Amino acid sequence: MKLDTLLIHAGQDPDFVTGAVNVPISVSTTFKQDGIGGLRSGYEYSRSGNPSRSSLEATLAAIEHGTYARAFASGLAAETAVLSLLDPGDQLVSSTNVYGGTYRLFTQVFAKYGIRFDLTEGSGTEAILAGLSASTRMIWVETPSNPLLDIVDIARIAEAKPKGAILVVDNTFASPYFQNPLDLGADLVLHSTTKYLSGHSDVMGGAVVTGSGELDAAIGFHQNAAGAVPSPFDCYLIQRGIKTLGVRMERHQHNAQAVAAGLLAHPRVERVFFPGLPDHPGHAVARRQMRGQSGLVTFALGGEADRLVRFFAKLRLFTVADSLGGVESLACLPYEMTHGSVPAEVKHRIGITPSLVRLSVGLEDRDDLLEDLRSALA
Repeated sequence: MKLDTLLIHAGQDPDFVTGAVNVPISVSTTFKQDGIGGLRSGYEYSRSGNPSRSSLEATLAAIEHGTYARAFASGLAAETAVLSLLDPGDQLVSSTNVYGGTYRLFTQVFAKYGIRFDLTEGSGTEAILAGLSASTRMIWVETPSNPLLDIVDIARIAEAKPKGAILVVDNTFASPYFQNPLDLGADLVLHSTTKYLSGHSDVMGGAVVTGSGELDAAIGFHQNAAGAVPSPFDCYLIQRGIKTLGVRMERHQHNAQAVAAGLLAHPRVERVFFPGLPDHPGHAVARRQMRGQSGLVTFALGGEADRLVRFFAKLRLFTVADSLGGVESLACLPYEMTHGSVPAEVKHRIGITPSLVRLSVGLEDRDDLLEDLRSALA
């Protein structure tokens, strides 16, 4: 089946008993056993497994071209499960240019357990390749990256990874609609399902998808042992959002392309970061490994700090808020918001400056969004 069909049907067969077209929400926390160990359909306790979660996981695995998927209560909970695969002394190679919460998880949570995090200062494929060694146990790639939208060549990293290393790709920004890292050689794919997959800014979740039974078993063990699982209603909301992922991503891309072009032509904008623009350093790689762009556009606003304050104050359709991927357009200041936990000197080294604005371009009318930006910039 093609992707647009999988989004609506994978893991979502009508209920066998009632014929309900939508997967029923199974709110029970525990399940009757037919004698000790006599589990019906394998369900025992909702932390260990729940029909609503199983349905969502089947959908996630199918749309990411994987065999197995595990759903979590947040994107960071999913990241924690992946990092639990590492032992003291293991080396993880990634870029410093990752989501601020990921950087914090690396440097303030897991580093104290003796895991070595080698975070390259440079961005892109070459910087990560240069950091690899025979002792590398995990390679962590965020492409497009948050917030600078750097592009990493997944296939090249997969070809170069040392024996036994696990290649993890955070696919949150592209979504499975525009990119499938497992097809390019990744071992694990991460998502904050809070973002494009759910698409309506009303539910939090995370996911890990893989084609490896061994890796899935390890992730599944952590999922059950640590217990950071989504509720059945959360699973329902995420699965409902996935049904419209295709039509939403097409509109996100359409609007973002127009916004990027409009910002590029504006005299008060110093630089625009959008992989869909021909002058983006990762444009050629993005065209090769992605089927399109999402709704993220980042730009640097010239002038004094008070100009930035006035810009945010004058926005009317772009809501000043964290997060991304919802139907509504959002604007944030990564320096203070998404990357507030990253030390100032690190942010400056990698180009996350106080004048950098990240836009999550929503599904509103394109002309209205362009007028809102023009008015605020004026």
